[in-house]
Amino acid sequence: MTNDEILYGRLKLWQPDKGPRVSMDTVLLADYVRLRPRARLSSFIELGAATGAVSFMLALRFPEKFSVLGIDIQPELIELARLNLRENGLSDNVSFRCMDLRDYKALANGAFDGVVVNPPYEDIGRGRRSPSESLSIARQSDCCTGADVMDATKWLLKNKGRFFAVFRVDRMAEFLALMRSAAIEPKRLKLIHPRQGEPAGLFLVEGLKGGGLGLNVEPPLFVYGEDGHYTAELLKAYEM
Repeated sequence: MTNDEILYGRLKLWQPDKGPRVSMDTVLLADYVRLRPRARLSSFIELGAATGAVSFMLALRFPEKFSVLGIDIQPELIELARLNLRENGLSDNVSFRCMDLRDYKALANGAFDGVVVNPPYEDIGRGRRSPSESLSIARQSDCCTGADVMDATKWLLKNKGRFFAVFRVDRMAEFLALMRSAAIEPKRLKLIHPRQGEPAGLFLVEGLKGGGLGLNVEPPLFVYGEDGHYTAELLKAYEM
């Protein structure tokens, strides 16, 4: 287990050596979230919260009139998330619960203004399985398929609630179709490219429950510039 400084030291996280850890995807997802304009209070849920990084980043971005519940199926990760919660002093805005997202009906229907998720990128049997069981659960859909995510989202989101996710481009058509089948209309999308001239590897998406047709494809984000250094847009996400 390691204790790492994230976001230039604004956040300190205990993380497993072999298990889900903060990555660029984590930071970009938290940076992509936006709240409904003029909302008096926004309640979010993070599906598959692991050690709580995205939930904490959102609490730092929106310190007032915002709350987030992080859920995860792995009790050892929830224990670390609660430790991180105490050490970062964010207990007024963030809480955690150990539960399987497939048991979503244990939570009230339409209880949340927003759902945020970084789901497993691989289907069972695709890709090399990690020797770490914790990491396998995070990377492969043993306990969480795309359909599971959208079933939970459909139940948990209020009408006109917002859904935010990061996922792999080669499965984008499948993922957007699952969103629409759950009445979550894709409204905003951004492609993430390693460099200019290289294919995108990831995408960020925002959906609206019960939303009408109309998708805004935003300018792409490039991780590295021509000089080989991180781009200003990527670094801005780390500055919160």
